[in-house]
Amino acid sequence: MAVTGWHRPTWVEIDCAAIQANIQNEQAHLPDDVALFAVVKADAYGHGMLEVAKTAKKAGAKGFCVAILDEALALREAGFDDFILVMGAVPQSFARLAAEKQIALTVFDLDWLTGLELLPVNLDVHVKVDTGMGRLGLRSMEAVREIEAEIVKREDVTLDGIFTHFATADQLETSYFEKQLACFREVVASMVTRPTWVHCANSATALLHDQVDFDAVRFGISMYGLTPSPEIIPVLPFELRPALSWYTEMVQVKELFPGDCVSYGATYEANEREWVATLPVGYADGFIRAYSGFEVSVDGVLMPVIGRVCMDQCIIKLPHKYSVGTKVTLIGSPNSADVAARHLNTINYEVTCLISERVPKKYI
Repeated sequence: MAVTGWHRPTWVEIDCAAIQANIQNEQAHLPDDVALFAVVKADAYGHGMLEVAKTAKKAGAKGFCVAILDEALALREAGFDDFILVMGAVPQSFARLAAEKQIALTVFDLDWLTGLELLPVNLDVHVKVDTGMGRLGLRSMEAVREIEAEIVKREDVTLDGIFTHFATADQLETSYFEKQLACFREVVASMVTRPTWVHCANSATALLHDQVDFDAVRFGISMYGLTPSPEIIPVLPFELRPALSWYTEMVQVKELFPGDCVSYGATYEANEREWVATLPVGYADGFIRAYSGFEVSVDGVLMPVIGRVCMDQCIIKLPHKYSVGTKVTLIGSPNSADVAARHLNTINYEVTCLISERVPKKYI
């Protein structure tokens, strides 16, 4: 059973107005007849799936994309009757459940379809084409035509969509992207019947490339106000508003003396008298050990994490004595998820997805 830590001073705040603004700005950027599907997989990239889904629907999202069937089922159980697509692999044994819940599944293998028992209710499927990502997907026009013909034979399966995913859409150099795009267009043109939903755009593609020939975009990381990659920031069509901030409070403040050490391994040793604070957050919360040396913020003043981050606590060096209970910004202006990603040598997606369920979320 997941336990959320409501009774300690560590929490995440989600700005729903920022999510709404990011969606509406993207919708204004799209052709009028192109729908926006909100990608809420992985607990909405750490932002909280159900609350984000409510906000996205209110902002005009026409449906949702998730990675696993359980995420789709959670949306249905919460009362969402909108279009939902599971973009990952779902075993045949759960196809009936998906059909009963009117959840669209991704098909990327002919054998999956031919081996599927006759379903008592209709199942909508979206065919995934591998145009160069190398993950799930059919790799040829012939394979797409075969699976299209197989679907036509069945009375229990409807070809509702076809899609692909780009490997380099978040890069300014577009030659590989253009190659993938041309491949996808060729595949779609070869189909006997164009499905209802032809979609190829993740956040980067939706922001940077024309969607005039397509029916929907899958708006993910940028819905949360985070850029798909730092290099495209100068060419974004509008400013993204980050929605997530992560806070904690000082639970103990103490003075160290020369020679005093901090945390496991005694990797930090004070060279002079200095003030430090213990924070009730650690790698079990997603504030991983690699955050050692990262600078958190108190009223805009940056202060380094010293020593090793523990499972439930970490220590920061203070410029002077502070009071217990002083608020500390772990992620948020000026130390954004992008800044944290640079420190961790990763991407902002991972920064927010790492935040664990035991950190409570407050929606503002």
